[in-house]
Amino acid sequence: MWGIVPAAGRGSRIQPLAFSKELLPVGSRGDDGTDRPCAVSEYLLERLILGGADKICFVISPGKSDILEYFGDHYGDAKLAYVVQPEPSGLCDAVFRATTVVGRDEDVVVGLPDTVWFPKAALQALPNADLSFLLFPVERPELFDAVVLDGDQVMEIQVKQPDAASKWIWGAFRMSAQGFRQLQALWSKRERQDEYFGTLVNAYLASGGRGTGVKAGESYVDVGTIDGYRTAMALLAGSTTGNGRARLWAGGSPDTARATAITNDGAVA
Repeated sequence: MWGIVPAAGRGSRIQPLAFSKELLPVGSRGDDGTDRPCAVSEYLLERLILGGADKICFVISPGKSDILEYFGDHYGDAKLAYVVQPEPSGLCDAVFRATTVVGRDEDVVVGLPDTVWFPKAALQALPNADLSFLLFPVERPELFDAVVLDGDQVMEIQVKQPDAASKWIWGAFRMSAQGFRQLQALWSKRERQDEYFGTLVNAYLASGGRGTGVKAGESYVDVGTIDGYRTAMALLAGSTTGNGRARLWAGGSPDTARATAITNDGAVA
């Protein structure tokens, strides 16, 4: 299975940086017994691999060669490939550019490289369906793509909607080989006008497609802003404190993060 990492965005919310936002150091990890800074996108790669991806495609802009230089041709046991998105034309365009390397019979899983979420292995909960979403509860769904469900069936994606009807947002999604091709064909039929994946999914559902939502996520942080960066650091600190994992409702302020990043034994992270 392929993991797709859309990494062509400018990262304007957290500039200025001297490198691609996907390489922003967030926390640390052990490397041959030595701690080293961890690039934020490494958290996604780790989760994609745990979710079953053995090949990962970075979709990068022409100016992001530092990502290629940082990761090279593999990460852990997964092989890496790179595809160029000439202009940051939205998530749909980025995802479907991966068809350059993804075979017609291969499933895909997609995540965002400037996020940190738990549990690490949550992608394993997604079914082998044409389209399924890994969902997380958040305090401010209007900042994300809220997913409206009937049972586990996706009824609508509300893209950054101020009065979102659901507090559950998608943090990653999986498509079967058939689902990937169907959604790509629909996007082309719609003259590739969909920038957000949510609007394309709404059209897919209206045409008879089916999506499944799985509430397996516990905590989710967008690290694309300074507040998000601080929140992620609090979350990661909490995940290594005590005997339990920190639980955090994303979309709050850094003060909210400190107040709600609580381990299972009740200690504030």
